[in-house]
Formats: sequence, C-alpha cells, structure tokens
Amino acid sequence: MNAATVVVIGGGQSGLSAGYHLKRRGFASAVDDPSGERTFVVLDASPAPGGAWRERWESLRMATVNGIFDLPGFPQPPQDPAEPSRTAVPRYFSSFEDATGLPILRPVRVTAVREGTGGGLTVESDRGDWATSAIINATGTWTNPVRPIYPGQDTFTGVQAHTRDYVSAQQFAGMRVAVVGGGISAVQLLDEISRVAKTYWYTRREPVFRDDGFEPETAGRDTIATVTADVEAGRPTGSVVSYTGLIWTPYALAARRRGALERRPMFTAVEPCGVREADGSRTTVDAILWATGFQAAIDHLAPLHLRNSRGGIRLTGTQVAGEPRVHLIGFGPSQSTVGANRAGRAAVHAITRHLTTAGALTH
Repeated sequence: MNAATVVVIGGGQSGLSAGYHLKRRGFASAVDDPSGERTFVVLDASPAPGGAWRERWESLRMATVNGIFDLPGFPQPPQDPAEPSRTAVPRYFSSFEDATGLPILRPVRVTAVREGTGGGLTVESDRGDWATSAIINATGTWTNPVRPIYPGQDTFTGVQAHTRDYVSAQQFAGMRVAVVGGGISAVQLLDEISRVAKTYWYTRREPVFRDDGFEPETAGRDTIATVTADVEAGRPTGSVVSYTGLIWTPYALAARRRGALERRPMFTAVEPCGVREADGSRTTVDAILWATGFQAAIDHLAPLHLRNSRGGIRLTGTQVAGEPRVHLIGFGPSQSTVGANRAGRAAVHAITRHLTTAGALTH
C-alpha cells in the first residue's frame, strides 16, 4: 500500500493548481519521500500532460476557445490564434509541470475511494492503492459524456457520435446530420458541419440567445454566484449555458446566416434511417451527433455516499459538507479555468487547516 497525506485525483488545470499550492505549503513528493508526514501525489488518467485538452477536436483553435487562464505563477507564452487548442494547451501544461516538478503519476486510473483505516481513506487505482488522510478530486467532466437514450436508437444504421468523438466536419461531409444539444459546443459544431453537410438542429428546450450584450467579468461573477448557491444548497448543477444563455459569437452568427440555427423540437424516436419528429413526420438522416454535454466524472467517489436524495453534492467552499477529507475542484462553480485555479488554492488551505487541527500535521 502506497501512502500520501493528500492525494490529488486528476492532472488537468484544477489538479495542477492544487499540486502547486500543496508544494508551496511545504508538502513533499510522496513518490520521492514516502515516509514524510506532509506528502502528496497527483494521479492522472491521461498518458501525457494536457488533461481533456489533448482530446479536443482538431478544428478548435486558440482563437475559438473561451479563454485559458494562466496556471498559478506561470504566465502563458504568446499563443498563435490559429493553433489547435489540443496542441497549444498541453504544451503549456507540460512546461508548467517541468517548471514545478510536481509528483504526477500517469497514466493512473482511480477506480474507487473508500473508507480506510485510522480515519483515513483508501484510493484504489489500476496501478496500486494509496492510503491517505484527504483527497482533492479534480477529474473534470470529459470522461463522462451524457448520452441520451431514445426509442429505436439501437436500430439506427447510420453514424452516431458524441462531441467527445468529434474530430472535424469532414467526417460528416455530404451527409444529412442531426445535431442534438443546446449548448456552446452544439452551436460551434453546427457552424462547422453546416459548411459541408445538411444539418438539422434538435433541442429539448428553445435555445435562449442573449441580446442584451455580454460583459464577461460581470456575467461570469453572477454565474459563479448562482452556481455556488446551488452547490451550497445541495442542488444538482446544470450546464454553463443553463445559467448564462447562448451568446451571439462570430461562429453563432455565421451559423445563423447559413440557416443552421433553425431549431427543431426534440425528435421522439430514432429509426433505422432517420428520426421521428415531434409532429409525427419522419426525417431521413445519415448521422446523429449528440452534442449533449458532460457530467462530473466522480463515479469513483460513489463508495463514500456523497450524493443527497436529489442527486446533488452539497459543498461548503470546495469541501463536501460534513466531510473535511474530501474536496471537489473543477466542479460546480470552479469549472472555469480561473475558477479551477482559485479552487485549488482554497482546497489546499482548507485541507491544511483540517489536518493540522486533527493532529495529522505537526508543523
């Protein structure tokens, strides 16, 4: 059994931020100094630096992403707006890891976190188990795509893919494509695919585009306050768009000009060669792209029974309410890159205070 005072699960922006602040607080590598009383390790499922950014679609360029906040103490170098984010961001993360020397083990897939001995926790993984006093969970959402189920879906003879599987519009060239979803990614992909294919846009609810202008700092602050109120009350949180609405970005305007944003009510069933519309008619499609978002990838925490009867997890700051050994970052209000940085710092501060009070740390 390996041992670390704190185990960070996930090596994306949230996990790197947590690791940085643990090191600043005097925590040492649990890999190089496993006998120390103040140690930590970062377990990352990805084979290389970059987290989920390594798997973004090729056409998502730095000019298109919603902004990558600097990792703590490590300003980004100038970026080429035309470079794919899947290469630019991982390169930046890799440079940060080299500069900070964080104890990151990869690829390591955590399978479960359970009650351990002596008031601690056991982190189980495909590369051995870890005994720990506290965890900082930073696993994000990319590995947990939402895939709705509709009648007849398994009979469809065409292509079915999720945003997570998307590479470029060329994989749908010349097809009739049903794009499902009302979020930012759905609009981005509609813009791209509608240039090379016939698209049909389906959403459960009428999409809401903001016509009042969008001031990022004010709107971002208001959104974070709303999401924070939800997690502090233990309510399940929704997508970013459910809080902010959609924005008339250049790609949204381009899609509208081509008629790609003519939304249809959600179809009621899938048939071998198409979909059954809400009005009972049938539309032939060659592919269905489920741009239906992601949920927090926290199934490995199920043994701790953190969810309430509503399916939410109540937080106080980054800490699971009533469970000072478990902190969630890159979750709820800290899903943005700036929020992830702040959450990493806050989680480390709270864990250090808890461990000191509990007597697990003597200095």
